[in-house]
Amino acid sequence: MPAPSDDIVTPRLILRLMGRETVDAGLAGDLARAEHLLDAKIPGSLLDHPSSLTHAKARLEADPQYQAWSIRAIILPANRMMVGHIRFHSRPDPDDLHAFARDAVELGYQVFPEYRRRGYAAEASGAAMNWAQATFGVRKFIVSVSPDNLASLALIARFGFARVGQQIDEIDGIEDIYLREVTVLDRCEG
Repeated sequence: MPAPSDDIVTPRLILRLMGRETVDAGLAGDLARAEHLLDAKIPGSLLDHPSSLTHAKARLEADPQYQAWSIRAIILPANRMMVGHIRFHSRPDPDDLHAFARDAVELGYQVFPEYRRRGYAAEASGAAMNWAQATFGVRKFIVSVSPDNLASLALIARFGFARVGQQIDEIDGIEDIYLREVTVLDRCEG
């Protein structure tokens, strides 16, 4: 099966959009259907914390133009295994980010526990930011990180994110807000 044209491909990964049907199948716990639609194996870890799928479903229902920014499976092409996911929380310049930056987009990611500490989050994050910059001209990126999430803090430090605020997330509690502004020619290398 040929790769979908909207895949983001890195040296080790494929970032593949999880369409509405795939999201719905995942939320219904039908991993066999979700795997068929995604053309990749999905570990049960996806269902351990389905908030990203729930968010994607709600955002897609509220804003059909969100599709390109929605959740993407992080896939190892050699064995077609999903090892995590990455997404933008919205299209650029949502009202909730105005206090931190205008024209920004917020990035979120998760690598499943059994695949962590291999650089997948950094590689996927760099590729997603490169895609947003090259495709839509986005130059400001926001991430929200718990102050005790040392792995994510190390990852965003590599990309030059700077702390610009703090908020209380209704699910995750206290989060520090970080901003990365890039020039037109910047490339993010994970």
